Amino acid sequence: MEKLTKNPSFSKVAEIKLTYRSKVKPSERPQVTSSTDSYHVLKQSWDTGKIEFVEQFKVMLLNRANRVLGIYELSTGGVAGTVADPKLIFAAALKACASSIVLCHNHPSGNLKPSQADLQLTKKMKSGGELLDIAVLDHIIITSESYYSLADEGLL
Repeated sequence: MEKLTKNPSFSKVAEIKLTYRSKVKPSERPQVTSSTDSYHVLKQSWDTGKIEFVEQFKVMLLNRANRVLGIYELSTGGVAGTVADPKLIFAAALKACASSIVLCHNHPSGNLKPSQADLQLTKKMKSGGELLDIAVLDHIIITSESYYSLADEGLL
């Protein structure tokens, strides 16, 4: 039988805490029932000085009743792109105990057409969400004037 030895490095590990604190009563949270609702909630969270300047990626986290738990600003990039790390997206969703999410990013150019990278990310996120039982309801591309919903266009 192996002899157990005392190794001081085994006791030096980080403690992980998962917390979610909301200052909004559940009854006061906006409810999302369409891509238009999602667009309006997300647009309000956007810095109008950045929407035509740099690309940003955000995730709207929803509970079972499709009430907004929060909006997570994942990344800010350059004029032509930003990073959307699936691990960070799902870490936020899990931390908030979200039942579903809506992905969103802006196109500073004003072009609403999704890129091939947008479509690939959406497919990857949908697969990951199925594994975690977190529904990816939509991926919305916004500009200062309008939006494009991948779900409405049958691309989800």
